[in-house]
Amino acid sequence: MKKMLLSLLGSAIILSSGTASAFADNQPKLTTEVSKVVGTPYKWGGTTSSGFDCSGFILYIFDKFNLDLPRTSSAQAKVGTPVSKDNLRPGDLVFFNTSGRGISHAGIYIGNGQFAHSSSSKGVRISKLSESYYKQRYVTARRTISQKSYTMMVGSYN
Repeated sequence: MKKMLLSLLGSAIILSSGTASAFADNQPKLTTEVSKVVGTPYKWGGTTSSGFDCSGFILYIFDKFNLDLPRTSSAQAKVGTPVSKDNLRPGDLVFFNTSGRGISHAGIYIGNGQFAHSSSSKGVRISKLSESYYKQRYVTARRTISQKSYTMMVGSYN
């Protein structure tokens, strides 16, 4: 009886781990790459997984898809095409005025009203555009990737 219970328990663990990895394989590549660095500390000027500033985080993620962008958030906000908040799709960049002196923070929209970014106080994290802090400081969004790059990053998701 003990052997049978252990066998059933082992099978359940194997099956559940297989389901989890199958689910992870179905995630958009953008989400997968972002999830690998969530929790990475903030580092001013940082562009590596040992620490990122906001634009360095964007460069790091976009580099995973062989996409080039300028180094700073203010320069990144000048490339691509403006996109309204209502038409955001995963991979679009979102920009904020957190300093009172123009664009000073940026993130990558990942869908469902959320964006990934490197916060100076909490490091790489996922936040909602609807959070009062970001809602009050939102400036613009830009679409900097082609349809081909979008498909590579997120598949056929819209």
